[in-house]
Amino acid sequence: MTPLSSLATLRRNGTPRGITSVCSAHPVVLRAALRFGRDHATPVLIEATCNQVNHQGGYTGMTPADFAALVRDLAAQENCPPDLVLLGGDHLGPNPWRDLPAAEAMRQAEAMIAAYVEAGFRKLHLDASMGCKGEPPALDDATTASRAARLAAVAETAARASGGPLPLYIIGTEVPPPGGADHALDSIAPTSADAARTTIAIHRATFAAAGLQDAFSRAIGLVVQPGVEFGNHNVIFYDRSKTAALSALLDEEPQFVFEAHSTDYQGTPPLAALVQDGFPILKVGPELTFVLREALYALDLIASDLIPDYGDRPLMQAMEAVMLADPANWQRHYGEDSATQHLLRHFSLSDRIRYYWPHPTARQAVDRLLAALSGITVPLPLFWQHMPAAAAAFAGRPLDPTALLVWRVGTSLSAYHAACHPQA
Repeated sequence: MTPLSSLATLRRNGTPRGITSVCSAHPVVLRAALRFGRDHATPVLIEATCNQVNHQGGYTGMTPADFAALVRDLAAQENCPPDLVLLGGDHLGPNPWRDLPAAEAMRQAEAMIAAYVEAGFRKLHLDASMGCKGEPPALDDATTASRAARLAAVAETAARASGGPLPLYIIGTEVPPPGGADHALDSIAPTSADAARTTIAIHRATFAAAGLQDAFSRAIGLVVQPGVEFGNHNVIFYDRSKTAALSALLDEEPQFVFEAHSTDYQGTPPLAALVQDGFPILKVGPELTFVLREALYALDLIASDLIPDYGDRPLMQAMEAVMLADPANWQRHYGEDSATQHLLRHFSLSDRIRYYWPHPTARQAVDRLLAALSGITVPLPLFWQHMPAAAAAFAGRPLDPTALLVWRVGTSLSAYHAACHPQA
């Protein structure tokens, strides 16, 4: 059994384990995940989304083959064994083309999922829940399942043609808004057991009617809302008292576990409770780029204080300029007040600044920062001032700033590892 296909068995046997799903295309985050997997001999599940990576390039400009090549290259650099690396595709469906008529949007979705499979992705989240041109924003279960089955049929054909293991599937679509909510939250209702039961039943019947029983036997997970979320300012933590009925559904459906989205910022105890309660696939993304930004800004402050000709926080200034020049990725999410917008552009938990790190101006500013501090000995008091958690490992010796960035992302991954491997 694979690390993914064994999750349901481990739960049934009373020895639940989890797996961290790293949802990021940032090379430093990917490097940190691969290094962590190598050092702990644990699987590294890395997922790309349909908007981020697709056969037309997505907003990263990468096809599935490009993304897979990036991960393989970084894994080789980190000496991470290839058999530890698992690639997944998230929200695979017509979402990037939902402004088109459904027939054309689904043709594009089919081409995309084939490209994912051909590039070696074997964990596929089938998500055709969104309406296309002239349709309601959210589709009924029957239409969603029918379109998911169409995508699975394409994936099965592509997998058999390209060789390798057959795909594992994730179904269901009840997830938080991508990247977190835009407003302060008090609570969020978990998925009802009845809704989850219906989703499974309709997908099972639809796949069977399409002759896809074998594919459905490899449906290992159902996306549900376990009542976790984060907004710009706050986090809604997992409350297991609200999910007892939902968790009990897994006893009726022993082939399944639940996949939890937006688990960012939960910390180890809530994450461990999620794993224990049948939500072992823990997706994280914005937290990892948030702590990366946190470390970059700390280094920016250190360099400003330490190096006479470096300037006054030039990295933060560069990011502010880039975001103001191209506000599309943050403007709708951060309200109308200019002071609040400024704060959230840099420090929102939704971390929409992550979309701007690939910009040439941002890359130049990061490169200048790393070059300025490379090999420089940073005094202990300066680390205590700007990044105290890193002081013990990095103060008083020649600094490798990239190693510090990887370390900082790794501290977040450690919280997930502790939750997923409680006896490790």
